Amino acid sequence: MANKDYYEILGVDKNASEDELKKAYRKLAKKYHPDANPDNKKEAEAKFKEVNEAYEVLSNPEKRKMYDQFGTADPNQGFGGAGGPFGGGNGYYSYSSTGGFDGFGDFGDLGDIFSSIFGGGFGGRSSSRTNNGPKQGADLRYNVDITFEESYSGTQKEINVTRNETCSTCHGEGARPGTKKQTCSVCHGTGQIKQTQTTIFGQMQTVRPCTNCNGTGEVIPEPCPDCRGKGTVRKQVKVTVRIPAGIDTNQTIVLRGEGEPGAKGGAKGDLYITVRVKKHNIFTRNGQDVLCEVPITFTQATLGADLEIPMVDGSKEVYRIPDGTQPGTKFTIRGKGFKNINNSSQGNFVFTVLVQVPKKLTKEQRDLMMELAKTMNEQPPVKKRGIFGI
Repeated sequence: MANKDYYEILGVDKNASEDELKKAYRKLAKKYHPDANPDNKKEAEAKFKEVNEAYEVLSNPEKRKMYDQFGTADPNQGFGGAGGPFGGGNGYYSYSSTGGFDGFGDFGDLGDIFSSIFGGGFGGRSSSRTNNGPKQGADLRYNVDITFEESYSGTQKEINVTRNETCSTCHGEGARPGTKKQTCSVCHGTGQIKQTQTTIFGQMQTVRPCTNCNGTGEVIPEPCPDCRGKGTVRKQVKVTVRIPAGIDTNQTIVLRGEGEPGAKGGAKGDLYITVRVKKHNIFTRNGQDVLCEVPITFTQATLGADLEIPMVDGSKEVYRIPDGTQPGTKFTIRGKGFKNINNSSQGNFVFTVLVQVPKKLTKEQRDLMMELAKTMNEQPPVKKRGIFGI
């Protein structure tokens, strides 16, 4: 690296200011970071090292002066050796295919460059934080099947839900009764382990969860024999859910606080219950309307009639259809459909009449029908031989 043009590597001229050097370095470091080039990691790593070496020299006034005068900042040409920044030994950087680069130090606001690449923080800052405060419990999901009538009128169901419950033996503490948790001796209750490294750019501090206490800040010398230190036990509990009138398939009811228990005093999660409505033999649903088909006789369609219509709730409504009703005619009984679960509106009951034509008539009935046809200037049906009169 001794005879390489560091100015050319960073893309700046020889009179570049400190801010210009820094700006160029930020741009190139982000561009060539190996974690940002997974498909070309080896070449990106080499370029990344080259950019870092160039900036390490030019950002140091003494090294830059020596480089400008002698073409190198190290009389021993030691930048690539075993003790140099990239050669291992006492070098400043190490890279692994799984862990990325380690060893960046306090370098002002460079953290915002690399946080988008691998989530870490530079310059003594880190995005990794262990939260030892209260944590809300996880939500649970459950499906419940109801009948068409139950979706119309509403109902109440008792369901069995398997979830974690606070251990009654240790009351959620996780420790055997009569004993207590202890502050972790490794992280001293913080749940975090801090490490500081000195680099060519200054000092870098990394923060990782404590492996001794799993980031909780506490250890349990004598775990509870029932929950084994978890503070919770798996149980099946009965939960009562009120299903409102008008609910439809795939709509969800939320029961607050019926999910998993929280940690460190956190609130319980919620229980999400998704409703599935079974199909009905007679009725169907369209939005808030109830639909059905009602068979009527030829006489009822011709003369009109008072029909007794069955409702979804089991009651019956008397509805007068006029004489001369045609097959497929729709009639509406208002306010007898589904309720809206969000407001007071209610749909309608819509039925379609299907005229049943008698398949067999007695001789007397046939004679009467023929006489009726004559009075209506209709030709009675005549048996035909065929389309060619054969």
